[in-house]
Amino acid sequence: MKSTNFIIHTCLAALCVSSSLLAQNKMPFETYERATKYLSKNMAPWVHDEIQYPSWGSNNTFSYTLNAKEGPQYMKVNLSNGKKSTAFDPQKMASALSKTLGKSIDPKNLPIRFFDFQDKNTIAFTFDGKNYLYNTKNSTILDGETTSQRNRDEYVAPNGKIAAFIDDYNLWIKDLETNQKIQLTFDGEKDYGYATNNAGWTKGDNPVLKWSPNSDKIATFRQDARNVGEMYLTSTNVGHPELKAWKHPLPGDSAVFKLERVIINLNTKELIPLKKESDFQRSTITDHVAGRNGEFYDNDWKQDGSQLALVSSSRDHKVAHLQVADAQNGEVRSVLKEVTKTYFESGARKINWNVLFDSNEVIWFSERDNWGHLYLYNLETGELKNRITQGDWAVQQVLHVDEKNRKIYFTAAGKESGNPYYHYLYSVDFDGSHLKLLTPEKAAHRITLAPDNKTFLDEYSTVNTPPTWVLKKMNGALLSTLGTADISELKANGWQEPVEFHVKARDNETDIYGILFLPSDYDETKSYPILNHIYPGPQSGSVGNYAFLPARRDRQSLAELGFIVVGIDAMGTPGRSKSFHDAYYGNMGDNGLPDNITAIKQLASKYQGMDTTRVGIWGHSGGGFASTDAILRYPDFYDVAVSTSGNHDNRNYEADWGEKWHGLLESYPDGTTSYDKQANQLLAQNLKGKLLLGHGTMDDNVPPSNTLLVVEALIKANKDFDLILYPNKRHGYGDMTSYMTRKRWDYFVKNLKGMEPPKEFPLEKL
Repeated sequence: MKSTNFIIHTCLAALCVSSSLLAQNKMPFETYERATKYLSKNMAPWVHDEIQYPSWGSNNTFSYTLNAKEGPQYMKVNLSNGKKSTAFDPQKMASALSKTLGKSIDPKNLPIRFFDFQDKNTIAFTFDGKNYLYNTKNSTILDGETTSQRNRDEYVAPNGKIAAFIDDYNLWIKDLETNQKIQLTFDGEKDYGYATNNAGWTKGDNPVLKWSPNSDKIATFRQDARNVGEMYLTSTNVGHPELKAWKHPLPGDSAVFKLERVIINLNTKELIPLKKESDFQRSTITDHVAGRNGEFYDNDWKQDGSQLALVSSSRDHKVAHLQVADAQNGEVRSVLKEVTKTYFESGARKINWNVLFDSNEVIWFSERDNWGHLYLYNLETGELKNRITQGDWAVQQVLHVDEKNRKIYFTAAGKESGNPYYHYLYSVDFDGSHLKLLTPEKAAHRITLAPDNKTFLDEYSTVNTPPTWVLKKMNGALLSTLGTADISELKANGWQEPVEFHVKARDNETDIYGILFLPSDYDETKSYPILNHIYPGPQSGSVGNYAFLPARRDRQSLAELGFIVVGIDAMGTPGRSKSFHDAYYGNMGDNGLPDNITAIKQLASKYQGMDTTRVGIWGHSGGGFASTDAILRYPDFYDVAVSTSGNHDNRNYEADWGEKWHGLLESYPDGTTSYDKQANQLLAQNLKGKLLLGHGTMDDNVPPSNTLLVVEALIKANKDFDLILYPNKRHGYGDMTSYMTRKRWDYFVKNLKGMEPPKEFPLEKL
């Protein structure tokens, strides 16, 4: 009995010690609470005097809203002389609106975004489906006519009078005034319809087409998906699940989307097939042929609608073929063809080739000498006339071609010293002479041209200097300084400046850039685990934007939990040289990870508090692919990974993505394939650390089978891991996003800091 009591007392004492240690090792609720203060939605309100809703109006005016500390101010600028003044008194506008709407309107929260001066004293704006005219002289609402309601699945013509839409696989147009509908095609059928907006990974009910400038012709296609394989998802609900099935080609499929190009003449209602072979559904800037509004990429009309220039791309993106079609008979002639060893792109998120029908010329973008540059060709013969730009720097976007003065306005990166991700505006003559820098400030510039291309708005900033807004003439002359954002309250409320850095890449020669986030109470005598946020590209990078932001999602919040957070634009991401972008072409399993690792090691030699023995990594989508790849491929460097919605094996993702960046799928006699080197499930046996996987069960961008392939392999390899499935959620998690964010915080706190996170911390809606 005595010995039993001794044992009991000993056990109780041990339990007390254990509980005491656990209590001491618990992260305080207040730490999480403080971290939420640094989320974007909580930091942004401390920034004042920002230019919002800029608008190029009629009557030579430019208008905008200034989010002043005392309340929004509504401003206008006379573009003739650059003078800025108050557009209207918000108190008087609120009073007039209150009378018109029959309800109280707060002058500090007017329901107005963009507005335009119809004349000296009349402002036009839209609210709740109605157009209003406000007289600034006597503070009255003059009119309130109902606007014509536009269906989101319609594509409105340039004249604003008609819109195209799809019904029963055929293309129609509708008169927006009379609502009269006219059918244009009649033989469309399921999986073989007109203007179909489906790229597999993304789709919509709106048509894909290119209106002629005078709205009397449409360039579009008939999409052949008849033998293309399908993708399947099922809902989670009580009762029978809903099956979602759609055409979705995969790498290596014998049949992928093909396009049969047509022109439709609205005057004669004639459908004119282009006399050429069908094209693969590819574009020169993205893995879809359609912009957000449904614009058919890589098509350019002659002003009178008599000819159509187009570029066809090969399935593997290695061939770009410029052709011109006759809109009357469908005859197509070849102009020029560019062939690359990897993939051809015509610009940075914007198509940079321009056909100049009046002068019979083509401005063509190419990276043939390792840098993105412009070339001038003869449209008739396809012969090169001259180079326009050259040097070890890269043209990004052609914003305007002034045919009359034979001048091009474009953004470029890498020509000026410093961060190669800072974009600047330049002008140059067609013959390559008179290259001029129009935005000299060493910063990231965001350029918006006026519709008449006579002036432009320049917003420039860095990661730690607030944006300044200026209006300039096209020759670079300053027209008006609109102001600089006020971040004094942001700083007063604890804003921690991110650190822009550059280190050497894996080759020990190339500079790579990134952003680092330190805790606001950083002490280099202490040890901090490292968190590596990753988005590998190849179409973008982990940072991408080096302009000012009051917060970059939850990067600083994580730093406040006691981590040092790093994001790196590794080799294999765009915006620089062709060879930099091509760094891991044909080997997507690389994911830029060698550069992330070497960068972290270099940073640790400068920031003594960085503990390279405790490293976590996370990412979403391509970042989910890369973060799982990291912990499996480099298990002795990365200890913890949180990977959401990853395309872990691109054989289960859409065809265009993998075939562009990894090449066409090849099968070998031994049963292996050229895609094995990028498949995360084949590395499952390497797992040593902690891995949390997440995916939405109705993800129609990256289907959840991608993650389940890894789950199956980990189970078969007898590896411990964690998994969260988000029922009925797509690629983004909607109202479950905050839950995933909190689980990510918890996972890193528990597994890298060895601390127990607050139980079920109520992270506010993101």
